Amino acid sequence: AGTDLGQTTKQETNWTAIAIFIGFVAVTLLITKWAAARTKTAADFYTAGSGITGFQNGLAIAGDYMSAASFLGISGLVFANGFDGLIFSIGWLVGWPVITFLLAERLRNLGKFTVADVAGYRFDAVPIRSFVALGSLVVVAFYMIAQMVGAGQLIKVLFGLDYAVAVVVVGALMMMYVLFGGMTATTWVQIIKACMLLTGATFMALAVMFQFGFSPEAMFTKAVEVHSKKDAIMGPGALINDPISAISVGMALMFGTAGLPHILMRFFTVPSAKEARKSVAWATTWIGYFYILTFIIGFGAITNLIPNPADYFVNGELAKGLKGGGNMAAVHLSKAVGGDLFMGFISAVAFATILAVVAGLTLSGASAVSHDLYASVWRHGNVDSATELRVSKITTVCLGIFAVLLGIVFEKQNVAFMVMLAFAVACSANFPVLFMSVLWKDCTTKGAVAGGTVGLISSVALTIMSPAVWEVSLGHAKGTAMFPYASPAIFSMTIGFCLLYTSDA
Repeated sequence: AGTDLGQTTKQETNWTAIAIFIGFVAVTLLITKWAAARTKTAADFYTAGSGITGFQNGLAIAGDYMSAASFLGISGLVFANGFDGLIFSIGWLVGWPVITFLLAERLRNLGKFTVADVAGYRFDAVPIRSFVALGSLVVVAFYMIAQMVGAGQLIKVLFGLDYAVAVVVVGALMMMYVLFGGMTATTWVQIIKACMLLTGATFMALAVMFQFGFSPEAMFTKAVEVHSKKDAIMGPGALINDPISAISVGMALMFGTAGLPHILMRFFTVPSAKEARKSVAWATTWIGYFYILTFIIGFGAITNLIPNPADYFVNGELAKGLKGGGNMAAVHLSKAVGGDLFMGFISAVAFATILAVVAGLTLSGASAVSHDLYASVWRHGNVDSATELRVSKITTVCLGIFAVLLGIVFEKQNVAFMVMLAFAVACSANFPVLFMSVLWKDCTTKGAVAGGTVGLISSVALTIMSPAVWEVSLGHAKGTAMFPYASPAIFSMTIGFCLLYTSDA
């Protein structure tokens, strides 16, 4: 598929994308140099000294949240399944009211650097910090695998680099951002990337709507006419067709958002609870707008790519799928509406998207090890800021190397379900503990650790036993999966909450 795309787009597209990407990297490295001069203490490294405004933080959260899975994945799902692809964007978006009304202000008031600070405020530090740090690292690992694999495949297809080389490039750049600039550099990388992504997606959506005189009805009519599933793309059931899986996937996406350590950590970068609330309002605005755009882009891909199979499908045959895979619908559409130059821009933005998200993930993983495990658990708080900062930077290098290795090992794995696993673990392990620790006065250390641990173990185990992983990813025979549903959240999250409550009762 990569070779086919290279032949189709010739060298010009590759060089355009590379030039734009190098420009993005050059600007962000200058920002990192500026941020490095301001990053002197652990507080600067973890939270940018709590000096980010609500508007800036909202845009940075949007940049963190609008990952490759959102941009490439949702538009690809809409392209393949129509209306049903929206289940992911709606699920991710409705997670924000949970954070707004239940967690944002409390996180800002109770926490210092990490999510474990919030739970550790009430409970025995050693067991609860150990569990929350472990849960955060598991979520970060699965989320990071998806980003690294996505980055490797994107560069392999668009720039002609070897997959392993592409993954190493991502790992090296991400380590530079985090090592030298900490949260300040990561924040500004995410803000720039969010602006680029929103600009590119807006142009693409407007170009699609212009083709139909800005009439959604005309676009949907054309999509139904050319898509192989015809009217089925305008109704639910094409992607997830049993109600338990639909509810479970929705729960994972909605409540998982409120358990993602790299997103929650951003609320410690603002100076007050009021600014934390403002952050969520702005983030919800940008993310909601972006998901409307991905829906238009998905249908625009149907109306632009399917009528021209020779240009966009493997060997010109619809049955063989898009060149570069189903996640490349948005990238191909950018060429259809804006030519090689715009395709180069969107390709570079997609890669920058992955880079910014990986930097945020690495920072949250490093803080879990250095602040929660090393400083709070192993040293019982008897550590100075400089030592903690040094441990953070050592951890960042280790996590970067680990991320590169995971990206290479999991090259063939299903990226969408790696993200799904991250959300399932976050909603089953982290969310019940955070939710109950801030809202239930009778919650105890014993209940929080027991409920969270069972939620963590059950979510990972059930996902591995599901058809998507057991049969598709691990290669076992069809029908041998021990867990029949697409997501474990409805079971693992319920088990976590129940055990947390009964352990305390």
